[in-house]
Amino acid sequence: MEISKIADKLGLKVAAGKSNLTREVRAGYASDLLSDVMANAKANSLWVTIQTHANIIAVCTLNDLAGVVIAGGKKPAPDTLAKADEEGVPVLTTDASTFDVVGQLYKLGITGDG
Repeated sequence: MEISKIADKLGLKVAAGKSNLTREVRAGYASDLLSDVMANAKANSLWVTIQTHANIIAVCTLNDLAGVVIAGGKKPAPDTLAKADEEGVPVLTTDASTFDVVGQLYKLGITGDG
């Protein structure tokens, strides 16, 4: 499913990376530990986290992730958004908790298995 469709269905706000919203999401991953994501998230996954700093964009790029959802009403730092636009990484935000976002993604058929 395309990131733009996921954003529409879940009411996610697009904060950056608008140039790459047609990217296909093949799996999901939820973690707030960057080393965990680097070691275990699969390419084309949509990552759900509460981290907001620019290093999340580096992790997305390193693992070829489809994008990142920042949950819990957290606001991404300005340098994070600038880096995301530069790298073409979609950054979505929501007030919903990580738990709720993952549940909604699962209902859409996005699992951790990809």
